[in-house]
Amino acid sequence: MNGVVIKTTGKRYTVKTDSGEIVQCRLKGKFRIKGIKSTNPIVVGDKVEVEQESELWMIVKLHKRKNHILRKSVNLSKQTHIIAANIDQALLMITLDSPVTTTGFIDRFLVAANAYGVEVVLLFNKTDLLDDELQTQQEDLQKVYEKIGHTCFATSVINDDLSAIKELMKGKVNMISGHSGVGKSTLINKLQPGINIDTAEVSDTHKQGQHTTTFSELHELDFGASIIDTPGIRGFGLVELEPCKIGNYFPEFFAIKQKCKFHNCIHKDEPDCVVKSALENGEIAESRHKNYLNMLVEEEEHFRTNNY
Repeated sequence: MNGVVIKTTGKRYTVKTDSGEIVQCRLKGKFRIKGIKSTNPIVVGDKVEVEQESELWMIVKLHKRKNHILRKSVNLSKQTHIIAANIDQALLMITLDSPVTTTGFIDRFLVAANAYGVEVVLLFNKTDLLDDELQTQQEDLQKVYEKIGHTCFATSVINDDLSAIKELMKGKVNMISGHSGVGKSTLINKLQPGINIDTAEVSDTHKQGQHTTTFSELHELDFGASIIDTPGIRGFGLVELEPCKIGNYFPEFFAIKQKCKFHNCIHKDEPDCVVKSALENGEIAESRHKNYLNMLVEEEEHFRTNNY
């Protein structure tokens, strides 16, 4: 029997079968001996085959994924952590205050999503808390990301009408991500009254959110969409990306790189680099190139360490 994983809590998985039945499952042992490098071989959104053995249901097969979003695991014994799979689009929630979402975090998320074929919509939340300086900063950031092809919304989830966001989500499996405290749970509660996901105030001391979502779960929404709620993440380490290819996941770099003097230009120190020229002319955002260089340095160090 086939189904979709709609919730994961440690070693237990909730699966909605194709017939609509909700069953609690464990993994068949073979998943633990295949040398899977991920901390979580089965994730929300996965399409699986399940079988009932006595009173237990077991996941016996993982079907091929359309895509997934992957980041570096905080568990040092493993290499990767898959956030979710088979996503039509990701909603990245961003706040410029309480807590602060840096452009470094945004760009890392976008690179990871681009690498695995996931479209990303940027939701700038808590606009009601912005002073004039932060309002200008938000508007400038929005222009940066709209210019490279991302749909952006600036909103106060608590106060504003969300009909435009709902329309964008219809007919799709949406994954929501971002730091703890940016308003992910509040958004889902507003989109679907009655879900009643726990929320918490941002810490006054550290200006960081408190984890209220501790596991991933897929929710069906009554306007014809579904959303995968994920725990808040503080950092987003890249994995499985060769340094020389990171620039390919910056669309504004990729669009012009064939004009660079060297075909293997990494837009760092090479002469006659059109990406650096575009940067100097203001056609590419300084923050984007700076964040790219930071990723490049980190991945070069990672490859040196692991291929010594």
